[in-house]
Amino acid sequence: MASKVIHAFYNDDDILMLAVKKVKAAKHHIEEVYCPFPVHGLDKAMGLAPTRIAITAFIYGCIGITIATLMMNYIMIEDWPQDIGGKPSFSYLENMPAFVPIMFELTVFFAAHLMVITFYMRSKLWPFKQAENPDVRTTDDLFLMEIEIHDNEEELKSLLADTGAVEINISEK
Repeated sequence: MASKVIHAFYNDDDILMLAVKKVKAAKHHIEEVYCPFPVHGLDKAMGLAPTRIAITAFIYGCIGITIATLMMNYIMIEDWPQDIGGKPSFSYLENMPAFVPIMFELTVFFAAHLMVITFYMRSKLWPFKQAENPDVRTTDDLFLMEIEIHDNEEELKSLLADTGAVEINISEK
């Protein structure tokens, strides 16, 4: 059985923020908010849990620096030692100052690329995936707040109208 949802459209991000706060204060659960651009503080106003992408970025950076260190030690010290610029290749620690740029670059490379892959997998964004946006106007200039209806349709309509919604629609989810 499909559930009914109410879509409230707003034309300003500040009005949207105030509306989210009023709806949360009235103890209604906001299913989703669709925005044409990121709105600072909206996640906190909606009560969403903080993201853990920074932790994964640190872990991916550690993987990158580890791979860089192991790769340079194997290539430049063990497998094919070369006398480059008068620097002997006796140990990794003697040559580490020359390896710092490579270590930095691979740390950033691994962190950035693996974070993007993690974000796409976590968000279930695959190539050729159809958009789940309920209204195409939210990619241009309108903000949409989606709230599920539980026998409180009139109450929600009046609350959303008081918050400054420019349009209120009811649809099946």
